[in-house]
Amino acid sequence: MSAGASGRRLFGLLAEFRSPEELLQACRQIRDAGYRSWDAHTPFPVHGLEAAMGIRHTVLPWLVLCGGLAGALGGLLLQWWTNALDYPLIVSGKPLWSLPANIPVAFEMTILLSAVTAFFGMFALNRLPRFSHPAFRSARFRRATTDGFFVTIEADDPRFDVEGTEQLLRSLGASAVEWLEDEED
Repeated sequence: MSAGASGRRLFGLLAEFRSPEELLQACRQIRDAGYRSWDAHTPFPVHGLEAAMGIRHTVLPWLVLCGGLAGALGGLLLQWWTNALDYPLIVSGKPLWSLPANIPVAFEMTILLSAVTAFFGMFALNRLPRFSHPAFRSARFRRATTDGFFVTIEADDPRFDVEGTEQLLRSLGASAVEWLEDEED
């Protein structure tokens, strides 16, 4: 890992582009160059940016499905164990356990575990919470919410080479490229 000017660990490079079209073209070429640990920052949604970056569909819906199934099966199993095994109570000749009587609890457990999985799964997949990002210390990056179009390439990317990556970003038409230093530990 390279060190920045102040001796802190280099987080990556920040490149600014003048327009959404330049940013899209740069993202396509960065993706095609094989970079995997990078991101684009825009002040408004840019149509086609996800495809230009090569972003795959998220695994979150599958995690939510598994959480929901676990909730349904857990709710049914808990009611079966409680009513039929642990504390069997025969009331008016009714069976110890029947599926229709236990659907409301199973449904609620499905909703509960689906919601909890979606909430914590989103945080885990997005590597949150991250209260600060090295780009936030850049004066230039403050324009990302008004009229700036930026790309950050992280130094932990296997293809990252300080000089080579900086040269690539400049060749793609970046109006400015600056080093981002990581926060102190």
